[in-house]
Amino acid sequence: MNDRIRIPQVRVIGPDGEQVGILAIREALAYAQERNLDLVEVSPTARPPVCRVMDFGKFKYEQSKKQQKAKKKQHVQHLKEIKLRPKIEEHDYSFKVGNGRKFLEKHDKVKFTVTYRGREMAHPESGFRIMERVIKDCEDIGQVENPARMEGRSLVLLMVPRTAATAKPPAAKAKAPAGTAKAPAAKAKAPAGPAKTQERKPTQDATASKPEAPRT
Repeated sequence: MNDRIRIPQVRVIGPDGEQVGILAIREALAYAQERNLDLVEVSPTARPPVCRVMDFGKFKYEQSKKQQKAKKKQHVQHLKEIKLRPKIEEHDYSFKVGNGRKFLEKHDKVKFTVTYRGREMAHPESGFRIMERVIKDCEDIGQVENPARMEGRSLVLLMVPRTAATAKPPAAKAKAPAGTAKAPAAKAKAPAGPAKTQERKPTQDATASKPEAPRT
């Protein structure tokens, strides 16, 4: 920058980005000093090297402000620990695993620890059952980085937040089965015609009087 530049000729870019041209180093320095600015080498490998006329102090300030904004947006991942017991009560389990879920949602790693005391070491399977339940309860927002394993008298499980690409959608509620389609109505039968009545033949009355014989 400025007098530290030892190249005899440089390509100069003005303060507004305009091309000034190839100048001797003394001319380039004079051009910058006339405007109360600095001559900064921006591309030393070019032939000739490229220098830009700018306010270097203002440039450094703007760069530091940009870096500060980028750091604010960047999340620093922390390691949180949730301690459980082999015979933990349901209320305590729900409360502690709920805190673990909050940490995962904030993109922090969570270390679940089940600590055994005394004779509890004789039944390590109880801790493994708890860890399996933890994984199931957090699988929609977290994934296992290190599976559950014994470390001394403790069973340790490490979970990390899921990325957007691997996040599991929440389980969809089962929809009520749609009503079955009604069977098409049966075609109405044509009304039956009037019942045919059989004509009865007149029968002679058994008690009908016989014709009288002629009198003599």
